[in-house]
Amino acid sequence: MLASTPTIDRLIRDSRLPRSEAELLLRTLLGCERAHLVAHADDGLESSNARAVQAWFARRWDGEPISYITRRREFYSLALNVDPGVLIPRAETEQLVDLALERLPRGSSARVLELGTGSGAIAVALASLRAGLKITAADVSEAALRTARRNALEHAVEIEFVRSDWFESIEPGPFDLVVSNPPYVAAADPHLELGDLRFEPRLALVGGVDGLACLRKIAEGARRFLRSGGALLLEHGYDQGETCPALLRGLGFAEVADHHDLAGLPRVTTCVWRG
Repeated sequence: MLASTPTIDRLIRDSRLPRSEAELLLRTLLGCERAHLVAHADDGLESSNARAVQAWFARRWDGEPISYITRRREFYSLALNVDPGVLIPRAETEQLVDLALERLPRGSSARVLELGTGSGAIAVALASLRAGLKITAADVSEAALRTARRNALEHAVEIEFVRSDWFESIEPGPFDLVVSNPPYVAAADPHLELGDLRFEPRLALVGGVDGLACLRKIAEGARRFLRSGGALLLEHGYDQGETCPALLRGLGFAEVADHHDLAGLPRVTTCVWRG
C-alpha cells in the first residue's frame, strides 16, 4: 500500500467528528469491530475506502443522521435496515415493545395489529420474541412497507404487511392487542427543524396542528377492532402524558395508565377495551 495512503487513525482524527461517531462510520464501511480499528490504527486504508468514508464524514457534518448514512439501526438488539423513507427507531420505543410483551405470554397465538409500522421495528421485535403471534403491520407508505418487509425477511419472522391509512384497509378483528408509535409532533413544533428530525419523513412525525390527530384516529378506530378485554398501547410525546390518557378515558377505555421512559418523561399510554 502506498505510503501516502491515509492511516485509519489519521482519517478518524481528521474527520472533525466525535471519535465514537467517526469510528462507527468507519467500522460500518469496513464491516469490522472496533478492536480491528485499534489494532490497525497505523495501517493505510485503500484510497476507495478512504474516499467513501470521507464522503460519509461530510454527510454527518451536514447533520444527516448516522442511521441514514449507514442504513442500519439497532433496536431491541436487532440490526434493522432504515432509510430516509422511515422514522429512525428510538430507544424510547423499546418500552412499547416491553409493555406489549407483558401482555403476550410465551406460546400465545394472540392477534396483534401494529399501525404505522415504518421500518417494522416493533412488529419484527415482537415476532422475534413471541413466535406464535399472528401479527399484522400496516403503514400508508409503500416505501416504508418495503423496508419493513426486508427487515422481516432478514430476521426470518412471519408478519402480514398491509398498506393502510390507519384502519382503512384492515380486515375486521378482533385483535387482542393494537400497538402504535404514531406521528405525535405538533405541526408548528420548532423541534422539527432541529437535529435528526430535519431529515426524517414528516409523514411519520407530524400529528396535525396539536399533535393529537393520529392518536385520536387510532383510539377511536381501535374500539371497533379490539376484542373485549383487548389492549391498546400508544406511544406519545413527552408533553402528552395527560392529554393522551384523558383522550382514551373519554372514549370509554378502561385501566388507562401512563408510563414514563428511562429519562422520567411520559411516553406510553396503555388501556383496555371492555366493549
